[in-house]
Amino acid sequence: MGQVALVTGGNRGIGLATAQRLRDGGYTVVVGSRSGEAPDGLDAVRLDVSDPASIEAGFAEIEERFGPVLVLVANAGITRDGLLMRMSDEDIDDVLATNLAGSIRLARRALKGMIRARSGRIVFVSSVVGMLGSGGQVNYAASKAGLIGAARSLAREVGSRGITVNVLAPGFVETDMTAVLDDAQRSAILGQIPLARYAQSAEIADSVAFLVGAGYVTGAVLPIDGGLGMGH
Repeated sequence: MGQVALVTGGNRGIGLATAQRLRDGGYTVVVGSRSGEAPDGLDAVRLDVSDPASIEAGFAEIEERFGPVLVLVANAGITRDGLLMRMSDEDIDDVLATNLAGSIRLARRALKGMIRARSGRIVFVSSVVGMLGSGGQVNYAASKAGLIGAARSLAREVGSRGITVNVLAPGFVETDMTAVLDDAQRSAILGQIPLARYAQSAEIADSVAFLVGAGYVTGAVLPIDGGLGMGH
């Protein structure tokens, strides 16, 4: 078996495409999801990234069944959109707990095996919104921007151990989340994207695979957004 790769939120969209891409690249891929379901023949564990106990249990199960996690793709995320003046404390806390604190805790737990192996790859999945901003998404943008600071700080901490930490910043992608947009919304978004189209999940997965395979890239933020956020 190849190195063990954990992809959170890997049961659909970007996460599923990433899990399939890494599996095809020879990794032993485990999908972490709240349901614990394994799509498309992939192995899976039940893992709620907003719950520290669930993270510990998920890693313990992976280590017992497959070995230490040497590749972590922290992809799981949620949105709770709305104008800040009307946003509830729960909407703020849930998004930060899942998208930001959850990713940090995943990385902390993964470091146990990576430091022993003196090798590891951590990829945080952020968003163009984290750098560009988006009205109605203060909580989400803050959580995604925070991943950049977390990744660059961690990259400085663990680089000498052979561990890289990078950030992927996708733009708009053809997923279930964007499928709910109406024609007017889609047209307005496409008008801002120089490539005039949404990304495909497979294109994001290829970029994750690049970062996983890149031994001399760390602390980087890789935008995959069709030019939407250029200059940020």
